[in-house]
Amino acid sequence: MKNIVILISGTGSNMAAIMRAAERERWPERLGARVAAVISNRPDAQGLQVANEAGIATSVVDHKAYEGREAFDAALRTAIDAHAPALVVLAGFMRILTPAFVEHYAGRMINIHPSLLPAFPGLHTHQRAIDAGCRVAGVTVHMVTAELDHGPILAQAAVPVLDGDTSDTLAARVLAHEHVIYPRAVASLLKKL
Repeated sequence: MKNIVILISGTGSNMAAIMRAAERERWPERLGARVAAVISNRPDAQGLQVANEAGIATSVVDHKAYEGREAFDAALRTAIDAHAPALVVLAGFMRILTPAFVEHYAGRMINIHPSLLPAFPGLHTHQRAIDAGCRVAGVTVHMVTAELDHGPILAQAAVPVLDGDTSDTLAARVLAHEHVIYPRAVASLLKKL
C-alpha cells in the first residue's frame, strides 16, 4: 500500500478534498494507495479534527517548540517517516522547508499554490494578481524543490479575474478549482509511483 502523508497548518480544505476523492474513487483498491496520516505544525489546526473524524492518524509537530528550522524539520521528518510515505502532500502547510528536508523527499513531495506559477510565488497571490491587472489567475500543483514555489508543474487551472474582484472573492473561486485539481494530480502521480 502506498501511504500518503498530508501536511497542514489550518482548516485542511485541500486535505479534505483529497480524502473525499480517495474514498469516492476507491484509491486503496484502484491505486493501492491511502491517506495514512495528517500532520500539522499547529496544534489548533482545524483540519486535524476532520482527519480524526475520518479515522486517519494525526499528529502535531509544533514549530514553536524548536530552536530553529533545522530542528523542526528533523522532528517533522521523523513524524512523516513513521508512516513510510510514498507521497508527501503539502496542503496549506505554511512553513518553508530546509533544502535537506526537501531533498529527503525529492520526487515524492508536492504542493499546491494559488497562482499560475511561475507568476506570483510566495504570499498574497490574489491581491498581487489583481494589482498587476491580470485578467486570469489560477492555481498550480507542483513538485516541491528547494526553491520556493518553483518545482516542476504537475497541473494548473485558470480562473478569470472579474471586474470588482477582491482578494477574497478571487481566492474563493480559486479554492474551488484547488479542490478539483489537487486530488486529480495526487491520483495521477500515485499511478507513476
